[in-house]
Amino acid sequence: MAQNIEIKARAGAWAAQVKKGLELADRTERLAQTDTFFNCANGRLKLREQRGKADYLIFYRRAGEKGPKISNYTLVPVSDARRTLAALSRIMGTTVKVVKKRLVCFAGRTRIHFDEVKGLGRFIELEVVLKPGEAPAKGRREAALLMKELGIKKRDLLPG
Repeated sequence: MAQNIEIKARAGAWAAQVKKGLELADRTERLAQTDTFFNCANGRLKLREQRGKADYLIFYRRAGEKGPKISNYTLVPVSDARRTLAALSRIMGTTVKVVKKRLVCFAGRTRIHFDEVKGLGRFIELEVVLKPGEAPAKGRREAALLMKELGIKKRDLLPG
């Protein structure tokens, strides 16, 4: 499984945070995504459908705590999202569907996500991609520095 260090937070100052993310970015990408989550006893499983891009089945495990945490994940490309969704919905059942517009700012090895989630609001995620065998502490330090640069406050951090 691949690993990253991840944080999730409510956007406390959206415009300023997006501006800073764009300043830090080597490149950017805008995405329209729908994530359907399935009942899964030993982690989280979602089907990510992306307009104009490849779709993926994503399995991951991470602690539910606030702040920088290890996320272990596997991405599986899906060639027929509609049939995959129908089959997994029947087999496992779904828990929630999340529809969002995402701006991804690629800053070195970190993906900064600025998400506008339908019905929920605006959020920021950081994903510091770890190299195989790399100590998570280095990624946590990078995440903490980016949190400071982006003005992400502890009170804005979310579990999960």
